Amino acid sequence: MRDEEDPDESLLGRYARGDAAAFGLLYRRHELRVWRYLERNVGNRAIAEELLQEVWFAVAREASRYEPSARFTTWLFTIARNRMIDAVRTRRQQVSLQSIGYEAEAVTQQLTAEPSAGPLAAVLVRDQAAALTQALGQLPREQRDAFLLQIEGDLSVEEVAAITRSSFETTKSRLRYARAKLRELLKEYA
Repeated sequence: MRDEEDPDESLLGRYARGDAAAFGLLYRRHELRVWRYLERNVGNRAIAEELLQEVWFAVAREASRYEPSARFTTWLFTIARNRMIDAVRTRRQQVSLQSIGYEAEAVTQQLTAEPSAGPLAAVLVRDQAAALTQALGQLPREQRDAFLLQIEGDLSVEEVAAITRSSFETTKSRLRYARAKLRELLKEYA
């Protein structure tokens, strides 16, 4: 089996036994998804990058203690969510996130724009990205968190429930309400 085809859990085990290349592959597979999850929740690129580093340091530090009772991505996004919650609590005591500055529109545009797209396409993509960012910001925190965990983490409802320590039914409801609200807010882009 080639490295690219190895399951995440196998790669983490290899890293725990000293294979640094396995960690690099895990990082490349999941870096962008974890970063988007963090950035779309905190709304600030610099904070998201700082949190991303903390998440991967934690993965490296805890690799030998990982128990594959859940998928690697469930474990990874649990770490990301916990780091994000800790950071928001800490920063809330120091300064509000709004006063730091909201840079999500530019980041989302950069991540979603096609390099070969013309100026009109770039404007449309920028407008859609801005609308998505604004719509996500209008969701209640619990709905936004569940939605982004499922979308960015490619996680099942059960996995999102486990990460957020919520019941399956509560998580399913949060996801349903989040999708309904996003459909309503983004109907002009459908």
